[in-house]
Amino acid sequence: MKQETLPIFLQKYVWDVNFYDVKKVENSQFIIERILEYGNKRAISWLFKNYLPKEIKEVIYKTRFLSPRSLFFWTIFLNLNRSKVKCLKKSFLERRKTFWPY
Repeated sequence: MKQETLPIFLQKYVWDVNFYDVKKVENSQFIIERILEYGNKRAISWLFKNYLPKEIKEVIYKTRFLSPRSLFFWTIFLNLNRSKVKCLKKSFLERRKTFWPY
C-alpha cells in the first residue's frame, strides 16, 4: 500500500525533517501535533478533513509536544476533558518549567 504524501502547503510545518519522507498515515501523530501547534486556517481545515476526530483527540490526550496554550485552546474547542490531557497535569507542567521557565 502506497503511503499518501502531504500537500505542499504543509511543508512549512515540518521544517526540521525531509518533507517528502513524511507520510500521512505513518506519521499521523507528528503531523497532527505540528498542525495543532502551528497551523493556520488552511492547515487546520486540511487536518480535520484528513483525520478522524478520534485520532486528533487521542493525540491531544497523550502528546508531550504541544504548548499548554495550544492544549487549553484545543480542549475548549473540541470540548475535551482537560484532566485527561497528560501535558496539562500539574506534575508535567511543574517539570516543564524546570527546563523552560516561561
